[in-house]
Amino acid sequence: MSKNVKFPKKLLEQVKISGYVDHCAASEQKEHLLQICKIVQENPDLSYSFISEILIADQEPVIGQYVFS
Repeated sequence: MSKNVKFPKKLLEQVKISGYVDHCAASEQKEHLLQICKIVQENPDLSYSFISEILIADQEPVIGQYVFS
């Protein structure tokens, strides 16, 4: 279920700029930033760079499972 949310114009302009830098649409950038905000609220002891690295690693394809011999 989708719901419309109003954001201040100044914030939307900042999202558009950061989306342009990251080569994604403003809607995708908003989703990304909201995801980060949720993670930060749940884990206040983690830094932004650490959270960002986790999200990037999560997008990498799984190569396979390592089998110990």
